[in-house]
Amino acid sequence: MLTAFAFLLALCVLIVFHELGHYWVARLCGVKVLRFSLGFGKPLYIKQFQPGGTEWVVAAFPLGGYVKMLGEQDDQVAAADLPFAFNRQSVLKRICIVAAGPMANFVLAILIYWGLFVYGMPGQRPLLDAPAAQTAAAAAGIARWDVIEQIDAEPVQTWEDVNWHLAKKLVDGGELSLTVRNAQGQLAQKHLLLSGLSGNDLDKDFLTKLGLHPAKTIPARLGKIVPGSPAENAGLQVGDLVLAVNGKTVSDWLAFTEAVREQPDKTVLLEVQRQGYTRSIAVVPKSVLEKGKTIGRIGVASDLLVKAQYPFGQALTRSALKCWDTSVFSLKILGRMITGDVSWRNLSGPVTIAQVAGETASIGWLPYLLFIALVSVSLGVMNLLPLPILDGGHLMYYMVEVIKGSPVSLQAMEIGQRVGIAVLVLLMGLALYNDIVRLLGQ
Repeated sequence: MLTAFAFLLALCVLIVFHELGHYWVARLCGVKVLRFSLGFGKPLYIKQFQPGGTEWVVAAFPLGGYVKMLGEQDDQVAAADLPFAFNRQSVLKRICIVAAGPMANFVLAILIYWGLFVYGMPGQRPLLDAPAAQTAAAAAGIARWDVIEQIDAEPVQTWEDVNWHLAKKLVDGGELSLTVRNAQGQLAQKHLLLSGLSGNDLDKDFLTKLGLHPAKTIPARLGKIVPGSPAENAGLQVGDLVLAVNGKTVSDWLAFTEAVREQPDKTVLLEVQRQGYTRSIAVVPKSVLEKGKTIGRIGVASDLLVKAQYPFGQALTRSALKCWDTSVFSLKILGRMITGDVSWRNLSGPVTIAQVAGETASIGWLPYLLFIALVSVSLGVMNLLPLPILDGGHLMYYMVEVIKGSPVSLQAMEIGQRVGIAVLVLLMGLALYNDIVRLLGQ
């Protein structure tokens, strides 16, 4: 039920926003809109707010929608209504009206990304485990507890950032330059050779193939100090690496917290490393009752979880760049599919999209919004493809009209429409086949 609801909600938001783009610009250009429909087939709900105004329709099959404009299909138009007919508008206005749908999807994605960047995007810091032997990461000298700070000079904060940058690099090919910070806080450059990978690895676990794994344990490095806590009062600072508790070496965060928990209201001597120097700091853990047992806490948290948050202006710039980046990546993937460099198995259909909608919704509203933004970009890119049945196909006709000074012939448009339908049916069939294969786990 959650999967079905999440899928339908995302679908409705994406379709309505797309069609509203056409509607708003059409009205702005003085074109009369006869019908705004969410879905195809038999109308289930029709509302007309004023006589002769737009019909607002919810139809039986919600896998799409449309805006019907006066004169759009060379209908017979009364003489008084000719100025409001779509086919009587200048080619520039028609281009704006048709392009407004995909543009609305890009705007929706930018708004979602903007809001999330302002709110803060939580994620897990890309802390690495020791790489497996004979992998690119092992050859590059990656070590346990290295943290990826930059990829090809671009800052990364979470594993999601790492996945995205590596996916783009797989499409482009070449060598990968990583800036990592080791467990002692020192920066180093690592170079990963991607010769063992190809675009066909996009639908596989390419991170594991490279030898890049999230760490199973984490170092005892302080990522947060609670204000007014024993840790703050003792002088501990963010970034301190705890090496020992009461003279006993601690191997990781779990060992450190366990040692502190056992010392409520007792002075604990911590040996910490700060900016390359080692010092001893005494702290008294506060007594806390947990599940009927008294434990000690000093008010610290690890640096494993991060929150990528930006001010309004910077967030807007980053959201626009992310939308552009995702669009270019989608086009590159499509191009590599056509040339055979990337497997067509990466093409997903409605079943996979519905599954991802349900999975992200079950995790929380932040991943679900990210999913909607990603699909919105994909929908915008897809509709701009030069297939006659899509918005991009109409734009192609209008560009030809601009060049030759007259509209494309009706015969050419009919042939183009048949070709466009055939290509779309083929792509939808392939996407559905991929969905079935994934469901069967093959």
